[in-house]
Amino acid sequence: MKHLLFAVSLLAVSTIAAAQVPKSNHVVIVLEENHSYSSVIGSSSMPYLNSLASQYGLATQYYANTHPSIGNYLELTAGKIITNSDGYSSTITSDNIVRHLLTAGKTWKSYAESLPSVGYAGGDVYPYIRHHNPLSYFSDVVNSSVQKLNLVPFTHFAADLANNQLPQFSFVVPNMHHNAHDCPTGMSTCTDAQKKAAADSWLKTNMAPLLSNPAFQQDGILIVVFDEAASTDTTHGGGHVAAVVVGSNVRKGYRSTTLYQHQSMLRTILTALGSSTFPAAAATATPMSDMFGATASTTTCTATINGVTVCSPAGGTTVASPVHVRAAAKSSLASITAMRIYVDSVSQYLTHTSSIDTSLSLASGSHYMVVQAWDATGAVYKSSLKIQVP
Repeated sequence: MKHLLFAVSLLAVSTIAAAQVPKSNHVVIVLEENHSYSSVIGSSSMPYLNSLASQYGLATQYYANTHPSIGNYLELTAGKIITNSDGYSSTITSDNIVRHLLTAGKTWKSYAESLPSVGYAGGDVYPYIRHHNPLSYFSDVVNSSVQKLNLVPFTHFAADLANNQLPQFSFVVPNMHHNAHDCPTGMSTCTDAQKKAAADSWLKTNMAPLLSNPAFQQDGILIVVFDEAASTDTTHGGGHVAAVVVGSNVRKGYRSTTLYQHQSMLRTILTALGSSTFPAAAATATPMSDMFGATASTTTCTATINGVTVCSPAGGTTVASPVHVRAAAKSSLASITAMRIYVDSVSQYLTHTSSIDTSLSLASGSHYMVVQAWDATGAVYKSSLKIQVP
């Protein structure tokens, strides 16, 4: 019995040790507004976000901290609510994420859509809303002529990405037309489905290029999280919200059932960026370690029979671009000498090994994929499937 208990304890320790937040050179977080988990996950109005949620990591028990918005934004960046007044305009001297990033020697920017100008730390200029841009309150930023320049309009994001100048931490703030809060641009009235669809379209347009970027694909982490649930949901303070984590080191198709709130996200971000110190509640919060690492769905793809086995994506599914393709081939006649991926009859990838683990950037729409392999005798094996890219 002692040996059994020791073995169980050792397994538990090994599991805990394996669950760690990996280091990242690029962490990007996008904040969406005022929707409960149940209205987002599974919603036909947000196919892109849901495809990311199904392909990567989804925190199924993530809860905001308070109502209304500002307290959640501050919890996410300072580890405490500080104020629940969306009209708050004072400079905040409390410990915060920027202070810890600077101590760790990390770069950062806040990319706020419709921000009037670089370094702007003033009030609302609709559709820009200041209390959705928490980094603009901190004394470490507004009292520094250098750090203030990291408050930039979102138009800088695409340019920085294209020029390989993306900072190590990016706080992305869609404006009120694109964060699911208000109606899309040009509409005075709209349905909730139209608000979500506009936010989803914006997310795809602006974040799909990030996920296709080679530098980001190495170890980047994209986080999409809602600040708070509907006002009627006060569970754990701010209600049940969706939090999706995307990246090469994220457990594919993973569903976390651990209770998390914004302070855990703050700790996770700083840990990924190499900080060993954390502000306020983040210091004692549980990091979202279970979202990262290997899972059954990311273990080596193995061909169990002669021919080509495609482990992902599954045929007939909707998957976000870049599409993660894992396949393997086996021949009883001779060794596999090459494998190739065709998409809509066009060659997209070639390897001279017996397995594939790669990501392909594909346009929206239906695609017909064929994974083909050859062995040393010239025998050809193939497997085909159809997928949908939102």
